[in-house]
Amino acid sequence: MGYATTRTLDRVAAAIGVLESTAIEFEATSDVAGGGVLMAVPALLAQGLLRHRPKSYQLPKGFYGIDSIFLLLALMALARIRSVEQLRYQAPGEWGRVLGLDRIPEVRTLREKIERLCRDLGRAMEWNAQLAKEWMARQDSADLYFYCDGHVRVYHGEQTPLPRHYVARERLCLRATADYWVNAMDGQPFLYVNKEVDPGLIATLGNDVIPWLEKTAPKTAEIEQRLAEDPRAAWFTVVFDREGYSPEFFARLFEKRIAILTYHKFPRQDWPVEEFSAHRVQLAGGQAVTMKLAERGSQLSNKLWLREIRKLTDSGHQTALLTTNFQASIGGLAVSLFARWSQENFFRYMREHYGLDRLVEYGTELVPESLEVVNPQWRRLDSQIRSKTGQRYRRSAEFGAVALSEGLSENEVQRYEQRKGQLQEQIQHLDVEIEDLKQQRKQTAHHVPIKSLPDEERFTRLRTQRKHFIDTIKMIAYRAETSLVSLLREHLARSDDARTLIRQIFETEADLLPDLNAKTLTVRIHHLTQAAHDQVLDKLCSALNETQTVFPGTDLTLFFKTGSS
Repeated sequence: MGYATTRTLDRVAAAIGVLESTAIEFEATSDVAGGGVLMAVPALLAQGLLRHRPKSYQLPKGFYGIDSIFLLLALMALARIRSVEQLRYQAPGEWGRVLGLDRIPEVRTLREKIERLCRDLGRAMEWNAQLAKEWMARQDSADLYFYCDGHVRVYHGEQTPLPRHYVARERLCLRATADYWVNAMDGQPFLYVNKEVDPGLIATLGNDVIPWLEKTAPKTAEIEQRLAEDPRAAWFTVVFDREGYSPEFFARLFEKRIAILTYHKFPRQDWPVEEFSAHRVQLAGGQAVTMKLAERGSQLSNKLWLREIRKLTDSGHQTALLTTNFQASIGGLAVSLFARWSQENFFRYMREHYGLDRLVEYGTELVPESLEVVNPQWRRLDSQIRSKTGQRYRRSAEFGAVALSEGLSENEVQRYEQRKGQLQEQIQHLDVEIEDLKQQRKQTAHHVPIKSLPDEERFTRLRTQRKHFIDTIKMIAYRAETSLVSLLREHLARSDDARTLIRQIFETEADLLPDLNAKTLTVRIHHLTQAAHDQVLDKLCSALNETQTVFPGTDLTLFFKTGSS
């Protein structure tokens, strides 16, 4: 039956199909490796890990219950076990004690469970949307801000020749797939949409993100009243970078009572320094800073009026912002746009600590034949135009650099005139070639349906169901970690150490002390590396004990304390 399998009767019963799932039973155990990760259970449950599970997911009879599978996957993410395969190198019995089992499932078994959970197409997206609606409703601010940005996942495999995307962090065009994420101001995620063929930020916002936000974003009585009283009031504000700049798109959103906040892609000359004044503002992280800001009304090419705000840096550079949010203060809008970097920090943290870019399953699936992609012929012509234009630029620079100085001999003057003539002839020839290529590109369709591509140009997409399911669990784990970090920051002298400290707590050994009479499960976390950290840990234990969290599948209330066996 494998290592650490002590519940032999239950396993036999499960094998013949008469056991629904084994009972969650804890035994008194000392020095459980990584037992500190149990401190995340209250936060995971508060974030909805199991709340929508009964309606969304079910498993047939077997030894491992579905709640244990969900908890295992979430705790794996928090323990920085970045893939199911890495579970091979973890002690199965130690992890079993953490979950109230004899051992955790083998990698093959866990993969089979995940495969069963992800058979229904779109189920993971529905579950993610249910959680996101709940998370959005918890936002305290009456002014709703949603941040949308793309994240490129590079693919190095050989299953399919995916389209190439520009990867900013690599500064290269690589085969990849694009995910568009919706986050809160502090970087906490709501939802993401996968695009095997990247249509761009404007198209994704208009076709996917905005319709989803219209269905999901809360509309309280206060918001309804504000919309009725002020025709310029906005339901919520969408924040994005310059890639989403489009006056026509801004106007469409304004008609829907949705405000935008973005950078000005085409700012004009700098404003006089005298227009700027100091504003004391509070950043999303709580720090108070002073910004030099100025504001004017601005009209775009489609006659749409909006607010243009500029920030003056110490070096004299002016950063231009555009918004159709007419209610928020100038300082609040500046802070909200610059908080967009919280989303970039989220991507980086998730890649480093949660394995966001890792594949969950190998294999591909067909792309809808109606999906339009960039015409390969158009791309080749465009590449040739760029190449010829570069050559012309270099020839022009060389032509301008060739100069005639005084005191030259007749032969030298002749060579000068000959070189000038050659360069001018090459430039004229390149101009003809570039113009011809442009005419060909103009007559070539930019996008074509994928079904019209020749077989050698076609591609499939990476499977997405299991990836979205695992990523949703990682979102829950990240949000749970963030809630614990916010509790730690209140008691730390250096708030930036909070995430490092919570990771240390998750890795710390713990003693498990169940009391069936008192119906409690005491988790005694071993001492940390410093007495100051132990004091902070005591505060965290007190805060978690106030939640009176019952461990799933039992009637045992979790109680956390600091100590050692």
